[in-house]
Amino acid sequence: MLKTAKGKRPIYLGSQQTDQLLTIAIALMEEVSVLRDRLDTIERLAEAKGLILKDDIESYQPDPQADQEREQWRAAYLERVLRGLQQQ
Repeated sequence: MLKTAKGKRPIYLGSQQTDQLLTIAIALMEEVSVLRDRLDTIERLAEAKGLILKDDIESYQPDPQADQEREQWRAAYLERVLRGLQQQ
């Protein structure tokens, strides 16, 4: 559950819009960094165990359940990334 701070938000970079863009960029950087580490781990483990080939990943077609789960994840992701704009 996300909590919202009480009171006025301080402005660090001269304008509220610039601060909001920085907040979004940092949130995206955090997400990409975590995903990169996790994907690297999975690829290394799969390769070491001979489970998955790169061609298998490239040709994968998700089923409807996977599509639905991905869409739900994307919606939650956008909410997290754009939280700074939505709190205004």
